[in-house]
Amino acid sequence: MEAVEQRINNWVYGPDAFTREDDSDDAVFYERDRFVSHLDRTALDTVERIVGSLVVEQAPIILDLMAGWDSHLPEGIRPGKVVGLGLNENELRSNTALDEYVIHDLNRDPRLPFADGTFDVVVNTVSVDYLTRPFDVFRDVGRILKPGGLFLVVFSNRMFQQKAVKVWKEASEEERVIIVEDYFRSVPAFGETQVAISKGLPRPQDDKYAHLGLPSDPIYAVWAEKRGAPAGRRPRPRPQLDAGAPLSRDELARRKLQVARTLQCPYCGQGLKKWKVPQTPFTEWDNEFMYICFNDACPYLVRGWDVMETQGNRGFSYRLMYNPDRDALMPVPVPNLKALRESIVEED
Repeated sequence: MEAVEQRINNWVYGPDAFTREDDSDDAVFYERDRFVSHLDRTALDTVERIVGSLVVEQAPIILDLMAGWDSHLPEGIRPGKVVGLGLNENELRSNTALDEYVIHDLNRDPRLPFADGTFDVVVNTVSVDYLTRPFDVFRDVGRILKPGGLFLVVFSNRMFQQKAVKVWKEASEEERVIIVEDYFRSVPAFGETQVAISKGLPRPQDDKYAHLGLPSDPIYAVWAEKRGAPAGRRPRPRPQLDAGAPLSRDELARRKLQVARTLQCPYCGQGLKKWKVPQTPFTEWDNEFMYICFNDACPYLVRGWDVMETQGNRGFSYRLMYNPDRDALMPVPVPNLKALRESIVEED
């Protein structure tokens, strides 16, 4: 069976899919201390929010897989024990969330040094892209989880280029979600995967890249439970990703009524930009211009990535568009933050 699975994986991913620019010993690469945050503060808060939402067990036994100096566990979780598995002992020793740690190279030996059914939760944060034997690792995570246990994989678009595997670097961000889902689906012990996406949040003002106008690092979370959850355990709620405090229904309705006069987005308050309607054989528009909110931090857009994901439209969100001829507001789908900008009309 494993030989057949390997042939399928090679056919889908290619025989060199899990090679790297730097295939030298990982223990040597990671012996250098890196006491830095690999995500901006907004993105890290999002990770903590996702973890806090999904971990519903009382006093859970947690494994931080491929851990460093920060396990990204929110204060609201009261674990029974947290174990870290990683390669840099100084970082692991400095991780205040850990009760104990293990030095172990998963690319050298994907079998985890734990007994069957040890953990309630396994979390892997911004490191799945470095696994050269991911199918073996995911299979073993299924072994060490208790029935109903959670395996949560979180990643962004930042990486050590020389250590990330080829298939990951060549994939788009949306394709990387599919790759991680494939890892889960290769293990019969896991149930259905779920995905949450956070993109477009404003970068913290004190961040070193804030002056460039870049949004916060995107966060992709993919998770599944090991089959056989005990009866009566409360279900895991879907994470509520932050897009700012929502407006009251009355305030939003008031703002919508004023758009014709203000030409401001009712969700974020920024001015709508005049947008020339493209003329194509596939669309019919009654007017020559629309007005669209191009604020990348607009809650309407930010929440849209996750809403579209739940509807099966992965990789899309929507911006708010105003039709002045019909005095109507409507969503316009976008696959990325650059879409539609080429038709903005610069007013004199």
